[in-house]
Amino acid sequence: QVQLVESGGGLVQPGGSLRLSCTASGSISGFSSMGWYRQAPRKQRDLVARIGSGGSTSYADSVKGRFTISRDNAKNYVWLQMNSLKPEDTAVYYCNTYPSVLPWGQGTQVTVSA
Repeated sequence: QVQLVESGGGLVQPGGSLRLSCTASGSISGFSSMGWYRQAPRKQRDLVARIGSGGSTSYADSVKGRFTISRDNAKNYVWLQMNSLKPEDTAVYYCNTYPSVLPWGQGTQVTVSA
């Protein structure tokens, strides 16, 4: 079964940028949609961005215009470029298919704070 590993999180000041990476242990080309999700403390895990196999993208209103999702099926990677970060973006970020069918990885912590 394909396993997912997220990386690239960290502590950043408001207005800063981070680029998250997700690598899969197997091919992701067979999954029509891949997504990035996030879970803040005491909140449910929510989808923030998704990308279809053809490159079509969709974003949550809260991140539209600031986040960009991309994928490379040949390399089995999915990325999330996050710009103009806000404190409310603080969360653990995960990647998965959309809808999510693979085991969740450990995620990568993003903390936006001055």
